[in-house]
Amino acid sequence: LQEPFDADEYIERLAWRTPGGGSKGGAEAFDPKRLLEEFQNHIEELKQLDERIQRRVEKLEQQCHREAKEFAHKVQDLQRSNQVAFQHFQELDEHISYVATKVCHLGDQLEGVNTPRQRAVEAQRLMTYFNEFLDGELRSDVFNNPDKAADIIQKLHLIAQELPFDRFADVKAKIASKYHDLERQLIQEFTAAQRRGEIGRMREVAAVLLHFKGYAHCVDVYIKQCQEGAYLQSDVFEDTAVLCQRVNKQVAEVFCSPETVMAKLIQSIFENKLQNHVKDKLEESRKSDAEQYLKNLYDLYTRTTALSGKLTEFNLGSDKQTFLSKLIKNIFSTYLENYIDTEREYLRSRSAMILQRYYDSKNHQKRPLGTGGIQDLKERIRQRTNLPLGPSIDTHGETFLSQEVVVNLLQETRHAFERCHRLSDPSDLPKNAFSIFLLLVDHLCVDHIDYALEIGLSAIPSSDAKNANLYFLDVVQQANTIFHLFDKQFNDHLMPLISSSPKLNECLHKKKEVIEQMEVKLDTGIDRTLNCMVGQMKHILTTEQKKTDFKPEDENNVMIQYTIACSKVCAYVGRQVERVRKSMDGKNVDTVLTELGVRFHRLVHEHLQQFSYSSMGGMLAICDVAEYRRCAKDFRVPLVLQLFDTLHALCNLLVVAPDNLKQVCSGEQLTNLDRNLLHAFVQLRADYRSSRLGRHFS
Repeated sequence: LQEPFDADEYIERLAWRTPGGGSKGGAEAFDPKRLLEEFQNHIEELKQLDERIQRRVEKLEQQCHREAKEFAHKVQDLQRSNQVAFQHFQELDEHISYVATKVCHLGDQLEGVNTPRQRAVEAQRLMTYFNEFLDGELRSDVFNNPDKAADIIQKLHLIAQELPFDRFADVKAKIASKYHDLERQLIQEFTAAQRRGEIGRMREVAAVLLHFKGYAHCVDVYIKQCQEGAYLQSDVFEDTAVLCQRVNKQVAEVFCSPETVMAKLIQSIFENKLQNHVKDKLEESRKSDAEQYLKNLYDLYTRTTALSGKLTEFNLGSDKQTFLSKLIKNIFSTYLENYIDTEREYLRSRSAMILQRYYDSKNHQKRPLGTGGIQDLKERIRQRTNLPLGPSIDTHGETFLSQEVVVNLLQETRHAFERCHRLSDPSDLPKNAFSIFLLLVDHLCVDHIDYALEIGLSAIPSSDAKNANLYFLDVVQQANTIFHLFDKQFNDHLMPLISSSPKLNECLHKKKEVIEQMEVKLDTGIDRTLNCMVGQMKHILTTEQKKTDFKPEDENNVMIQYTIACSKVCAYVGRQVERVRKSMDGKNVDTVLTELGVRFHRLVHEHLQQFSYSSMGGMLAICDVAEYRRCAKDFRVPLVLQLFDTLHALCNLLVVAPDNLKQVCSGEQLTNLDRNLLHAFVQLRADYRSSRLGRHFS
């Protein structure tokens, strides 16, 4: 009965045990009556079993109800007993409180009687000792023990100070002499115990000296002796940290106010050891070597503040941060008040030296730019109009931009930003960082990049120059790389220093102004460079293209795929496209190549309109334009490819049969073009008049 009951399985087992009820012996052995009888008997047995179990359940339920009632009665009896006990406890508590009040009252009465008595006894004892000083002979043994005599002498010294001088001058002097002798003995005993490392004895003597005026001197002696032999290494900061760690444990065991002693020790170290160390390090380089001076100042200040951070783990009183900050300020105030002036002067001279050293290595004498006068006026006119106002400057391919120089300038400025962050007062930090940024702009952006752009602009030849070397794209490439480095330093090192100050807007405005000025010069230089490229293409077409190319004497003997002029122009254009891709990045590549492609198309379009075309010449022109179009694919600019597709369609007008001309003009690529443009191309055909082609446009 304990296992889960399965009715089907139970019936199967019953049938199997019944003779003639299972499948044994086959169908002949099966006896349904016997099986029915067995089932009926078993059902009767199950009913009897159910009745017995039901009676047992009822009996258990009655027993459970009876025990529950008995338990409830017991709980009620316990609650009543608990209430009685609680009442007894309250009565006992009230009685104890009453007795305690009586005892306290009695204690106060006894103390009121005993305290005056003790005072009287103490006064009598002090008068006895005072009489010994009056007599001039110290007979009591207590004066031979400094520890026991200390309390007596200290109290007698206080009493003697209240006595009139004229009557008690002699005894006052004796007590004072004994006071100072005892004080000196105790300090000597403390010093000797410190040398022996006897912490217990030091604690006893310090407790005795606590009420003496010489207690402060005892602390000074302890501090001085702690520092003896502590600075054996060359690293004064590490030695200080180790010393304070060691002394901190000892101070807590010896003195009753360890935080005061610890603060005094740290103050002594800062005002003597550290201040002298800082002075020795800085004064020797302050006037002779500004770079070393700034490095030393940064290093010393950083290590001092790091040491201060370690010392905050010690108990130095309630406001230890202010205490330590004041100590640091006392050491470095004379150096920090004019730090930024030294920083700016060093950065200015260092940056100028880096630039000058670079130009000297190139044997280049910097030209004064933007000085006014005729030369400046000529340059401005040449930049804006591309007029040939005298020869351009030959830079021999030199861009006058150096990544090494830029890295050196940015590194010097990064160090300056780091020092500025550490050494500037928080209120002056944005202003100081902005002044360093202005120096970077002056030397990197103006004196180096802007100067190189000016020289690069001056070196761009006029658009009609032959075989001109176009180095300005190299200038663009290097200027772009340099400005990425400049922008990275702006975001990484300057922004964190000014992000939450009004100087942020000034910096962003200055940066935007510098970028815009350079972009104007870059745009001007790129525009003039593109003009030179187009001029070179025009020169190739002018010198290489012959009128007989498109109107050959023998129409049946043309063996070339495209003209020599087309081949040379396409080769030149391919080289220039590659140079543009190497010189620029991002959307600038597409922008410049779009402009170059449009000008290239315009040049080819105008060039083709200068010739008259025979039937075979028209086919050759189509081949040339097909080659130009293949070259235009290298631009990877949809607009340029579309322009050359249209030009290719226009060239089909040069060879189409007269009867089909109107149909071709209405084709998909030409239907949206101006009729005058189509007519102009048709007029270039050699058979224009003979075939009366003008009638299609009348």
